[in-house]
Amino acid sequence: MMRVVLVLSLSLWLAGCASNRSFVDEPIIDRKGVDMSRYYVDKEECEAYANEVRTGEKVARGAVGGAVVGGAIGAIVNRGPDSAERGAGVGAVTGGVRGAQEGVRESERVVKQCLRGRGYRVLN
Repeated sequence: MMRVVLVLSLSLWLAGCASNRSFVDEPIIDRKGVDMSRYYVDKEECEAYANEVRTGEKVARGAVGGAVVGGAIGAIVNRGPDSAERGAGVGAVTGGVRGAQEGVRESERVVKQCLRGRGYRVLN
């Protein structure tokens, strides 16, 4: 039981890290004819929209779903005294990481789509 609490705590910590966005995939734009000072203002506003993505919820949902699946697999594959608990722990961490990655990717898409909507040619 202590492991499950530890894993869920780790998942919540990951959610906090994921919600502190530093965009991994920075938008690359065609700079020809672009007022870069205006671009930076627009980019900052688009990043504010991206902050509305609920990454923490995605991490929590991924962790819970992973814990359920991992616990079931652990109980079925190995019938040891704490195999379900171990499986739940591994599943929670894996699911939490996937949820964090999904949230970051969605945030990056929001920024790029916002910039495209403002007339920038986003190349990546």
